[in-house]
Amino acid sequence: MHLYNLIKQSRLFSTLVLAGAMYALPGAQQPNADKPREPNSQTPTKDQAQNASDSQQDYNVMQAGAGPCTLDLTVTDSEGKPVFSAIISVHMAYGFMGLHKLDLSVYTNHEGKAKFTGLPDRVHKGPLEFRAKKDNAAGVAVYDPAIECSAKHDIVLQKSKS
Repeated sequence: MHLYNLIKQSRLFSTLVLAGAMYALPGAQQPNADKPREPNSQTPTKDQAQNASDSQQDYNVMQAGAGPCTLDLTVTDSEGKPVFSAIISVHMAYGFMGLHKLDLSVYTNHEGKAKFTGLPDRVHKGPLEFRAKKDNAAGVAVYDPAIECSAKHDIVLQKSKS
């Protein structure tokens, strides 16, 4: 009960009560459910939404959230066929003295495609090596975001000799 009295006396409680009372007053602007929303320029149309969903379905996307760069990768076997469910991994250090570190991995889709977005534009001890693996086959793509911020690379998986 003591806590309730403290909250009741606080400024936050009185502000919330006043805001709620103003909203409930007759004549105050309230949302009208009968009135349809006016379309604005920020609301995507059906076609734009369909195109966005189509482009998102083309790739398995890994969002790094560390910068503006993107890399599209296509993984194929030695015969040129796309490789489904190959894992692509990368380790990167970025920022001042390379203090920020990221380990990212994504699987390829049925077309052998994957995408990394939000990569930093400068990395510590670059370039980055994107390593793809599936069963006993492996391949590497080298990517330097300082040279090419938005890029497309292919990785050809070669069977290891063991």
